[in-house]
Amino acid sequence: MIAHNRGKARIILASSSIYRAQLLEKLRIPFECISPGIDESALEHESPAALAQRLAREKSLSIALRYRDAWVIGSDQVAMLGDVRLDKPGTPEQAILQLGHVSGKTVTFQTAVCIIDAASGHSLSALDICHVQFRTLNPKQIERYVELEMPVDCAAGFKSEGLGITLMDRFSGEDPNALVAVVRKAA
Repeated sequence: MIAHNRGKARIILASSSIYRAQLLEKLRIPFECISPGIDESALEHESPAALAQRLAREKSLSIALRYRDAWVIGSDQVAMLGDVRLDKPGTPEQAILQLGHVSGKTVTFQTAVCIIDAASGHSLSALDICHVQFRTLNPKQIERYVELEMPVDCAAGFKSEGLGITLMDRFSGEDPNALVAVVRKAA
């Protein structure tokens, strides 16, 4: 159980994601962002859910070990098109290719969060699975979306918190906030 009465602990988001920070800002509580700087490679035979959960925990833990007076929030997201993992495209050209592949198909986004009370070491974790059915998109729609949103740092080249909502036909999941992109600021 997380300690509740040890005074005002600082809250740290173990991320440099501007999108995750914007999501946390909605709560109107003070927090800071610190990049966890961990290796985000998948382990051999690691399921998408296990990968998202492990990385969320590793991100939280890497910061909690350095800041013992904090509550640390880590999160990670894995996007899958069938058995194919959709990573961050990195370039507009790759984003266009990825969105072309998901056109008319369903992508599963597995988003994990882990909160660690660094003082006690106790943690809470959760996993949300969202299924996004993409509309059938023509090349001009995809190119225009990428030009306007530049989703090169988002899993599957898709940002639900922006114009990406227009690419969706249907959404199913417990929490639409779980779709918020898990990205790093460009260096």
